[in-house]
Amino acid sequence: MTAPATATSHRSILRFLTCGSVDDGKSTLIGRLLYDAQLVLDDQLASLESESRTHGTTGGEIDFALLVDGLQAEREQGITIDVAYRYFSTAHRKFIVADTPGHVQYTRNMATGASNADLAVLLVDARKGILTQTRRHTIIAHLLGIRSFVLAINKMDLAAYDEARFREIVDDYMAFAQELSITDVTAIPLSALRGENIAAPAATMDWYHGPTLLSHLETVETATGGTLDAFRLPVQWVCRPNLDFRGYAGTVVAGKIKPGDPVVVLPSARTTSVARIVTADGDLSEAGAGAAVTLTLAEEIDISRGDVLAAADTRPELADQVAAHLVWMSEAPLLPGRPYTIRLATQRATATITALKHKIDVDSLEPVAGRELQLNEMALVNLSFSRPLVFDPYDTCRETGGFVLIDRMTHETVGAGMIRFALRRATNVQWQSLDIDRAARAGLKGQKPVCLWFTGLSGSGKSTVANLLERRLHGEGRHTYILDGDNVRHGLNRDLGFTDADRVENIRRVSEVARLMVDAGLVTMVSFISPFRAERRMARELFGEGEFLEVFVDTPLAVCEARDPKGLYRKARQGLIRNFTGIDSAYEPPEAADIVLDGDGAAPEQLAEELYRELERRGLLSG
Repeated sequence: MTAPATATSHRSILRFLTCGSVDDGKSTLIGRLLYDAQLVLDDQLASLESESRTHGTTGGEIDFALLVDGLQAEREQGITIDVAYRYFSTAHRKFIVADTPGHVQYTRNMATGASNADLAVLLVDARKGILTQTRRHTIIAHLLGIRSFVLAINKMDLAAYDEARFREIVDDYMAFAQELSITDVTAIPLSALRGENIAAPAATMDWYHGPTLLSHLETVETATGGTLDAFRLPVQWVCRPNLDFRGYAGTVVAGKIKPGDPVVVLPSARTTSVARIVTADGDLSEAGAGAAVTLTLAEEIDISRGDVLAAADTRPELADQVAAHLVWMSEAPLLPGRPYTIRLATQRATATITALKHKIDVDSLEPVAGRELQLNEMALVNLSFSRPLVFDPYDTCRETGGFVLIDRMTHETVGAGMIRFALRRATNVQWQSLDIDRAARAGLKGQKPVCLWFTGLSGSGKSTVANLLERRLHGEGRHTYILDGDNVRHGLNRDLGFTDADRVENIRRVSEVARLMVDAGLVTMVSFISPFRAERRMARELFGEGEFLEVFVDTPLAVCEARDPKGLYRKARQGLIRNFTGIDSAYEPPEAADIVLDGDGAAPEQLAEELYRELERRGLLSG
């Protein structure tokens, strides 16, 4: 068997992915597609035959899945783990296919494959019918902008080529697809293992008169969610090889651009025009979507990575609060209120889910109430950014409307989202300028404001030490206040429980209150267990340099439990209190606290004195 003729440039490119539940035959389908389209070279076929005898799951016959299951673990387990891309062409079209995993725990990889695809081939085992994973993949693909679907009902040979079974599955799926307003669905009965209805019609299913899979892929016209035809270029790099050249490098993600075209730079909103379109092969007269170019501009404007060059008359939006669909990809749950890093095109900022509007039931598509988001769950959420970001709605432009969330502590990608619209409140609420500032308020009190953030297990001695310190400072005429965890839960945070999500919101609220108190010029002591590093980091970032000190009262759990001043540990051990820190809820000790107090080695009075001396040494009591 020989390779086909070299592809020519005039043929269009179709990017598609195969997805579905595990063992539905995705890799076999692609392998068979390549084989039947005569795209497997002789030496590849010989190697495939050899590997099939070692790793194959087809009883000695050629296992076509091995053509795309590239990882050793995949071959040994007979499953797809990572996304495998294959590039091939026929006489009619070029193809880029993403073979994505079916296992639930690898749904994140499926979403990665779908993010760049124009069409989804949904594999369904004819014996099993539509499964939850089929619905989940349909929703993710739909959210990611795919509008064209092939319902490939595989393993028809194991279902006796039963037309009634085929119709039953199609009806089941179409009822589900209708709820998502998916209308472009082509259902094809096939057997990937036997090559039936892959590249040639199957005599065993003479009741089917539609296209084969290959002929459909060669001719289908797809419509994706990206409809924007206005120019967009997120700046990836400012190119300055010498003093005479300043260019802005990036990929055109939408529209076209020519020298002389007016552009706007966002977020600064400065306007200018394009001087040159520079590439390694010389200047271009025009560049369109997908082109990696360097632009020079007619005027010198301060531009850096993360800025967006856009058509001056059709600008993207700029907002610090948006509504978005979110697919959660981490074993650790999403906790509203926790800060994450958002990466949107080439922009980075801190993002917080301010509201989990509702989760999406993948079987019924019904909205479901929830306060957390678990692995592979989807939801409509509101997000707040640490600064306004440039974006287009995802339905308009995938590249400037899609984002990922990254855990700031582990650097794990934990979520993928699609921006739907800016929240109107984002542009209506603005900072009010005040004449009296923090320095003026603190000066009147004759002191330096600071937030002392006490953290430690329940019973570690945080509140006792804070109370002793406040008594001494108050006696010296200093203006102070203690925000105590228990006290705040009687009022401001009385609606919160002790789940991880509630603890995050608990810290977010008290952090904001503490920031206001420091702004008022007070020495503010916050005594909260605050078990998670992420939230303590979030609190720190609300304050200026030197205004926040993390005080870790380091007392071992056994000592805290022995003290048990409120009897809470005893109740937790008896199962009367759930989610108790140190017992059945985690505590993450500081990795680099500003001040560490040995809660087991000294009396509270000594610790308060030690802390007082440290504040004195840092010059915080010199006012």
